[in-house]
Amino acid sequence: MVDEKVTAVGPVRVHTISTDKYKTNTIVWKMKAPLAKETVTLRALLPYVLQSGTADYPSVKALRTYLDELYGATLNVDLTKKGEHHIMTIRIDVANERFLPEQTPLLSKAFQLLADLLFRPALDGGRFVTDIVEQEKRALRQRIQAVYDDKMRYANMRLVEEMCKGEPYALSPNGELEDVDGITAEGLYRYYERALAEDELDLYVIGDVAEEAVLTAVKQRFSLPDRPKRERASSVSVKPQGEVREVIERQDVKQGKLNIGYRTNVTYEDDDYYALQLFNGIFGGFSHSKLFINVREKASLAYYAASRLESHKGLLMVMSGIEPANYEKARRIIDEQMQAMKNGDFTDEEMAQTKAVIRNQLLETLDTPRGLVEVLYHNVVSTRKRPIDEWIAGTDQVTREDVVRAADKVELDTVYFLTGMEATEDGKTGV
Repeated sequence: MVDEKVTAVGPVRVHTISTDKYKTNTIVWKMKAPLAKETVTLRALLPYVLQSGTADYPSVKALRTYLDELYGATLNVDLTKKGEHHIMTIRIDVANERFLPEQTPLLSKAFQLLADLLFRPALDGGRFVTDIVEQEKRALRQRIQAVYDDKMRYANMRLVEEMCKGEPYALSPNGELEDVDGITAEGLYRYYERALAEDELDLYVIGDVAEEAVLTAVKQRFSLPDRPKRERASSVSVKPQGEVREVIERQDVKQGKLNIGYRTNVTYEDDDYYALQLFNGIFGGFSHSKLFINVREKASLAYYAASRLESHKGLLMVMSGIEPANYEKARRIIDEQMQAMKNGDFTDEEMAQTKAVIRNQLLETLDTPRGLVEVLYHNVVSTRKRPIDEWIAGTDQVTREDVVRAADKVELDTVYFLTGMEATEDGKTGV
């Protein structure tokens, strides 16, 4: 279904996906390193500094003007965490030059631009430009602060912090607010050199491209010294199951946020992964799920109620917005839906509908170059490789017994409730 060819060029894994499906050609550069407190904020800042200028285009304005000259090419950066890895992404999209009246070598220019962003950034005296670093530090503070202002995102962040206390996964990919001020242009440049020397590097090229031409372009522009091969560490640190923790936090909010975290004890690497995906879809992943219907629709207890998986860490998180007075009722009904899943209390129709939604969702994701890369990158983060056709076939083959087996492995870990300053119905006090 997806013809991905992977070739190592020095320390860079080059993934070529030749297709005429898109009108654009897309280049995606990914750098992966372990999540760590001492580097997380440096990594959160670095890609934004890199996209702010090169030696030839030493400002955001100059760089954006050049992108416009490339028939409106786009440049984006992103930060995510998958399992306990911190991933930086730089993506360039350019028009397929075959559709242009002039045969401008756009793909070649896009390769050169990415190489310049990575290896010839705008510098001042052998370090990053202080004005650019300070400007991006201000923007980073705003991105971190935005999570505190968005109570839905804040509650999810706080659940993860409490649930994964002492584990790398507790760290936010956007870094720590208190560490931003201490970053200097010199210190960030030293970290940039270290990241290029130590990170796992992957380059995806998607579009109307030939593998040989891609590899030639990479060899010409992405010359990096080989590095010793390291053992692939597991993406998961497992905390022993202890007592269920309940955390109640009070702020000046009108709507309560009830977020519940479970350990699934299943990750992308495990045989039960497809069954877990199906379990989540029936439990809370989609609009036909038990949480949506029973907590939101029937009981009218929640403004929203849904669940999502972190496939490389083995977490399931329930998110709901409720009236503070409905805390105990909402918890009880959510618990009942989980128990129903463990009891196999779901219909064949729910199974079939969920399989269809998962299949459609996957196919829709593959319809965009960005989505295609994200699906394929699971196979880099994990030691297990799952081709797309296997993913679809594996989902179709999941049985009721498989779903119940996956449900039985799910363990309640942490309950987090963000509520207003007044007491809840049971008079609980906050932290």
